[in-house]
Amino acid sequence: MILSKYPYVVQKEILDNMNCSQLLMLSFVSKNMKKLIKSSQKNKFENINVIDYNCRTMSDLRNVHIPFNGKYEPVMYFSNNEPNRNGTFQLEVSGKMIDFQIHQRHNVLEICGYDRDKESVTESIHNYFLEFFGSSTKFNWIVMDIKEGLNHSFPNLRNVSLCVDLTCKKKLVEIEKLETFFSSSPVFNYIGLELKPSPQPCSPQSKFYQAESILVKHTSPNILRHFEGKQAYIQCDKWETSEDLIKLLNMWKSGKALQMLERLTVDILHGKVLKNEIFNKIGAKYIDATKQPPVHTLPQAYIEGYFFGPPNTIPITSHTYVVRQSDNRVASIHIAYNKMITFGVWDKTEEEFLKLVD
Repeated sequence: MILSKYPYVVQKEILDNMNCSQLLMLSFVSKNMKKLIKSSQKNKFENINVIDYNCRTMSDLRNVHIPFNGKYEPVMYFSNNEPNRNGTFQLEVSGKMIDFQIHQRHNVLEICGYDRDKESVTESIHNYFLEFFGSSTKFNWIVMDIKEGLNHSFPNLRNVSLCVDLTCKKKLVEIEKLETFFSSSPVFNYIGLELKPSPQPCSPQSKFYQAESILVKHTSPNILRHFEGKQAYIQCDKWETSEDLIKLLNMWKSGKALQMLERLTVDILHGKVLKNEIFNKIGAKYIDATKQPPVHTLPQAYIEGYFFGPPNTIPITSHTYVVRQSDNRVASIHIAYNKMITFGVWDKTEEEFLKLVD
């Protein structure tokens, strides 16, 4: 089928029914085809929130996909296998000739011999994506389950944020390496951190606290007191007292900490909290039990496990709320089964918030 023979309306209809990986492959046909795709699919590309680079190590790409609605669309794969004569072809990508084949399972482009020239290939692919999907497109460089060694290099690519899962099992020496790793890395979109044992990991100025989203396995929510990001999830293996949580929430209430916070979840694996004690000590307020409170939910800053996570945070429907003294901003708070605390900050004053109550 020669697409150019059809009227523009028909061309657009055909392209509208293609997914992003198909459009990407088609864009290599010619400059005019690429131009047509970009102009006709502008709305589709603008709805792409982020493109994920999934890696084996910090510098070893595995695949690229686009997450959407709790699922994902594969776009490209990277193989270290050398190209063979059957089914391989070359494409010019941002001025560089790269060997490709079609991925057998997903029917998308797969790069061959990636480990021969990783840095140059990665840069060329990324520049092509920026030009094709739009220069404002955001990218996540995702490296999961780093358990040994923190001497990893991270590619310096435009519009790319780092997402890592780390396990730290040693004491001071490993913590110092962790701090060095954070300080030498660019901005983080997400950090997952498991500390064994559980000391305070980093200095208050650490980039760890500047990540947009963090998931921490630790013994106390006090680890979050220097957090400057938006969304935090802390899993506590043991729970002895609620004082640290009360102190943290009161610091938010006074405006002394967590000023950018949108969502906080504290998950207690062993132990429980006393709900009324916490509510009393943070000066919680209550919506009339006969009325329906508004539901707090927002897009996830980072969807863990790529296609397994929901696109939005779990809704909070609570009659209990707290008001920040510095700007009268409201946060809904809910405690389930005396083990799960969820705290969602509204972009509304108390007066505006109460207008949402049915």
